[in-house]
Amino acid sequence: MKFTSISLAILGFFMFCSNATAQKTGSVLIKNATIITVTSETHTESDMLVVNGKITQIGKNLSAPAGVQVLDASGKYVMPGIIDAHSHLAISGGLNEATNPVTAEVTMEDVINPNDVGMYRALAGGVTAIHMLHGSANVIGGQSETIKLRYGSSASDLVFKNAPRTIKFALGENPTRVHGQGNGIQPRTRMGVEQVIRETFDSARDYKRHRETYLKAKADFDKNPKGKSEPAMVARNLRLEVINDILDGNILVHCHSYRADEILMLMRVFNDYGIKNYTFQHILEGFKVAPEMAKNGAFASTFSDWWAYKFEVYYASAYNAAVMNSYGVNVSINSDSGELIRHLNHEAAKTMKYGNVSREDALKMITINPAKQMGIDNMTGSLEVGKDADFAIWSADPLSIYSICEKTFVDGVVYFDRDKDPDDMRLMINPNDTFSAADGLDSMTGRHFDACMQDVWYLFEESYLDYSSSFWHGGHFHLNRTER
Repeated sequence: MKFTSISLAILGFFMFCSNATAQKTGSVLIKNATIITVTSETHTESDMLVVNGKITQIGKNLSAPAGVQVLDASGKYVMPGIIDAHSHLAISGGLNEATNPVTAEVTMEDVINPNDVGMYRALAGGVTAIHMLHGSANVIGGQSETIKLRYGSSASDLVFKNAPRTIKFALGENPTRVHGQGNGIQPRTRMGVEQVIRETFDSARDYKRHRETYLKAKADFDKNPKGKSEPAMVARNLRLEVINDILDGNILVHCHSYRADEILMLMRVFNDYGIKNYTFQHILEGFKVAPEMAKNGAFASTFSDWWAYKFEVYYASAYNAAVMNSYGVNVSINSDSGELIRHLNHEAAKTMKYGNVSREDALKMITINPAKQMGIDNMTGSLEVGKDADFAIWSADPLSIYSICEKTFVDGVVYFDRDKDPDDMRLMINPNDTFSAADGLDSMTGRHFDACMQDVWYLFEESYLDYSSSFWHGGHFHLNRTER
């Protein structure tokens, strides 16, 4: 009986997937809603027309073209889909290629998991796009991927078309512990982290010069080999080619960071090499160097009030986002969590409590600001004519804790509808199981450890921290150590 139930559940899931057309677009007319555009005025008792996945009109007394569904949203709020600039959802096979301090050649596009139910849970919180980041075990990690939450589509159809390429860097304890402490190689200190970056950049420039010289000489030789010696080959190096794309401004950098000193260090390094477009992730000491960040045009993607889950994260403030925002820094609030992503609207609202951030700026921190950090603000992040119809309908003001996300649209298509929500879509639990047997719920309980270090400790033969069995009690986080 249990096998039959599981089989039926799996069959039902794949039937759901097969019924979802890849990258389909929808048309709908939303009537009589409060429409929060984010980038301009808020329209009360107004309409929004979506045709073939694009917003075509916003105003009053709009009419629906033939065949277009009409939804009465009287008393409800429509806002842009929430965008999470730091997520590890929908990833299969681990998120850290931790075998070298530099692994720029790998990409998260190769490990997208279209069956992750976490995407559906995120849709239920009004999220429409996420930035799938590589982990932070490396000084220069793998390339990240921006996806739209078209839950039920294939891996390739989740990819956000025409989104810029991005990559993950990491400063501080994570790369020094993994490589210096764990493998006995550079970097062992924060000084070493800087030198890994500089040496890699210099090596990439040197490689590009030699590779281009070789290719030109090889082309000349192939055209007229008579009386010439074939030039010595300079083999293609995918890692260094990605680094050169960073140096040429073709890849946006998102860097895991916490401390003010290392934030200043990376800005100096980037200034030396001409790198302009970058975002600091976590950046819990950003409030200390907000003027310098604003001067350098650095972006910040942070938590509202999470810290103290490891040593370098003890010095933090709930006013961090507000302080950086007050200096003109582009600030987003992210989740880095499969649970927190379901209520990022609440996290944004905390900035109004801690720092008196305006309602408008708080909403920008989960919509247009992360879109700018990911380079997709010309396509999504606000409700404007011509942009993708990625939005959610809320029962009340989205920044209220009493507000409920009722429907979420991606490209004009409903991917979450509270009125039609199947009972088993978010929690695949046998009601006859005990609570302790409901395995998997631990992943929904919040930030108890550094999510960016997932899977890393399995690389080491010595004992590693089994975070999944650790717990919070009596005001302290207790780490259980398991020998493997």
